[in-house]
Amino acid sequence: MIDFEKQSVFKLAPCRPEEIASQVTPIMIQGERVVSCFKTVRDFVVFTDKRVIAVNVQGMTGRKKDFTSLPYSRVQAFSIETAGTFDMDAELDLWFSGLGQVRLEFRGHADVKLLAQIIGTYVL
Repeated sequence: MIDFEKQSVFKLAPCRPEEIASQVTPIMIQGERVVSCFKTVRDFVVFTDKRVIAVNVQGMTGRKKDFTSLPYSRVQAFSIETAGTFDMDAELDLWFSGLGQVRLEFRGHADVKLLAQIIGTYVL
């Protein structure tokens, strides 16, 4: 599992679902759908209508992957920090019962307000 306590996860940029679909679809449940997705060079995070799936691609070949499933049903609180003029990164903090805080960092052009709306829809 990704060690969320030691660092924030990734500098994520928006991507198209078809770029990562073949890798994440096998672990999705029937009827679950991708709402939004973001990636770095190798790693990616998928927001579905049920959970957040963080994928850490490991090893030199990238064949080994760690899939961490974070269900919205376990979210106790969340916050966003939008990008500013000089600080071009945006952040999403999620607090999960039993896990603690998870921080995801996004490049400035990511719409974290939309992510807050998506999470709020499924959490509240």
